[in-house]
Amino acid sequence: MNSTLSVPLLDFRVYKKNLFEIPFGQKTLINTINQYSFCIAQKDAAFKSALQGSDILLADGMAIVSAVHLLNGESIPKIAGADLHEYLLTDLNKKSGSCFYLGSSKGTLEKIITRQHSEYTNVKVGSFSPPYKVSFSQQENQDMIEAVNAFAPDVLFIGMTAPKQEKWAFEHKEELIAPIICSIGAVFDFYAGTVERPSPFWIDLKLEWFIRLLKEPRRMSKRYLYYGPVFIGYMLRKKASGIFKKS
Repeated sequence: MNSTLSVPLLDFRVYKKNLFEIPFGQKTLINTINQYSFCIAQKDAAFKSALQGSDILLADGMAIVSAVHLLNGESIPKIAGADLHEYLLTDLNKKSGSCFYLGSSKGTLEKIITRQHSEYTNVKVGSFSPPYKVSFSQQENQDMIEAVNAFAPDVLFIGMTAPKQEKWAFEHKEELIAPIICSIGAVFDFYAGTVERPSPFWIDLKLEWFIRLLKEPRRMSKRYLYYGPVFIGYMLRKKASGIFKKS
């Protein structure tokens, strides 16, 4: 990623501009990073490579925003996958463009398409629901690629949960006929209404994570209550090492 568009965060480069400043001149792979994905990437080399291989890596969490400020003194915006999704759909609607949803269940995809038809009437939309499994066979990968390429969308949204979606997008980027590829995970459920995203009130207070924890304690407790302190430990050790080097 161009250094004028990003700021370093240990082994990653995180996008530091606003959504409307993202350059879309060529094939663009967009991923997000939060404290959970950062920690998982320390143990999963393929996932780490996928995040590092992003053309744009968005700070999807206040922990990342705070870490960048702590280590580099720079202020960057928090841009969630849902924000990216809304921004791109609005742009596609103006241009009468197209998008494709790859991932999730057929029921969730049907709800997404129904809502999109009512909110973004000028956007042509397609979808494909892959098998729900840890890894895909060569034939299943080919089926997904062919489904996307037959539609040839302006934007491809991938929602298979992290880290599977990021690794899949990175591995198959060059085979996909889509100039913009976005791994946005939970946004599929948010937009379909199968999982409710916290209201703008909580988002503005920087407490989206806390409300998600209250609503989904079984799924989110390890992400926030375990990996939160782990992430803070990474950042404090990095900060301390920098201080000691200067002294």
